[in-house]
Amino acid sequence: MKEKVQLHKEAFLYELEEFLKIPSISAVEAHKDDVKKGAEWVAGALENIGMEHVEIIETDGHPIVYGDWLHAEGRPTVLVYGHYDVQPPEPLELWETPPFEPVIRDGKIFARGATDDKGQLFLHIKALELLKKEHGTFPLNVKFCIEGEEEIASPSLGPFIDTNADKLAADAVLVSDTSFIEKGQPAICTSLRGALAMEVEVETANSDLHSGAYGGAVPNAVHVLVRLLDSLHKADGKIAVKGFYEGVPEPTEQLRKEVAEIPFDEEQMKQELGLDALFGESGFTFHEQTGIRPTLEINGVTGGYQGEGIKTIIPKEASAKISCRLVGKQDPQRVYQLIEEHLEEHKPAGAKVSTKQFIQAKPVALDSQNPMIQKAADAYEKVYGVRPLFPKEGGSIPIVEVFARVLDAPVVLMGFGLPTENLHAPNEHFHIDNFEKGIETICEYLQSF
Repeated sequence: MKEKVQLHKEAFLYELEEFLKIPSISAVEAHKDDVKKGAEWVAGALENIGMEHVEIIETDGHPIVYGDWLHAEGRPTVLVYGHYDVQPPEPLELWETPPFEPVIRDGKIFARGATDDKGQLFLHIKALELLKKEHGTFPLNVKFCIEGEEEIASPSLGPFIDTNADKLAADAVLVSDTSFIEKGQPAICTSLRGALAMEVEVETANSDLHSGAYGGAVPNAVHVLVRLLDSLHKADGKIAVKGFYEGVPEPTEQLRKEVAEIPFDEEQMKQELGLDALFGESGFTFHEQTGIRPTLEINGVTGGYQGEGIKTIIPKEASAKISCRLVGKQDPQRVYQLIEEHLEEHKPAGAKVSTKQFIQAKPVALDSQNPMIQKAADAYEKVYGVRPLFPKEGGSIPIVEVFARVLDAPVVLMGFGLPTENLHAPNEHFHIDNFEKGIETICEYLQSF
């Protein structure tokens, strides 16, 4: 298949460039029509390779694209998931070339969406196209479910999956929206943490007060907020919220072994981050802390006078943004309630505390020994000459848990990006080498059935 990929490489890259030119930014209302164009492009690409029943399904937000080919009797069905929406490109001044004018240089294609996720989604379309050219048909049954809201937490796709479980039923869900460990070292992620994001607001007096006239005699909203935030953690890095660890499993020996196989150089990490020490929950390694343990992080704090110079006031209000990463059977809504109770219990007299929830997603853990995942590992090894590792990602892809739960099917997180490819940042790019080998690897995987 390598020769076939090389034969069609230039044509494939030209098609990808056309896809990348569409500014399908789901978070910005002004780009709503562009997101629709992205959906139309995907639908056309699926029709061109022979998918049937291709449809653009309208939602309360951006469209979902569906297509299938179900004529391989007695063979498994794979559902391919991806997303055609992208992050906003700002700050524009940091891009070396315009984000929606794709450029190939230094063996990479630069554009917003190149690695997250247009480039990786495109691999599946082209792999199936090559397989059909080679064999005159597809080696197994295929369905596509491609959304335009992943970058805004997939508000429409979850309900769509719930109400269309039969339509989407599959033996495995195939996702390429993750990264290698490093160049040349493939990875199949088998764990994604859940998420909870919220804001805490503290109010005291009905206006800011003069610190000379009232200082020392009335509550200060910033003081209150700082005390509340500090109360959320213990000195050893553990989270002090009562009940927070409900549902957190003890790591098994096999799990810790898989995590320990991921390369890590503490000194290099400190040097790269400009730190003289790392800090986290005691008793766990860096990759355990960032992959299989829950967290509670303060993302931002606002309060008091922020302008130039000094303004001697006692602030009447202050706020903080908080996010949690969750594991095991932790429930985001339950964790939210526990944090609310903790804040209420620890607030001092004279202060009012309110909270607002933004995002919640449940964690998901996948069995690395599942045959569908092991077949993917075989395909990687055949193309790259290296067996993939099975990292536990600290981030969240909320819809993965929904697919796994509703369809009761293994999710194969078969990514081809690199951690250095600036996803969500200026100068996002995708390595051409992984573009080529990614198509080969997906072909090997699908042919294995």
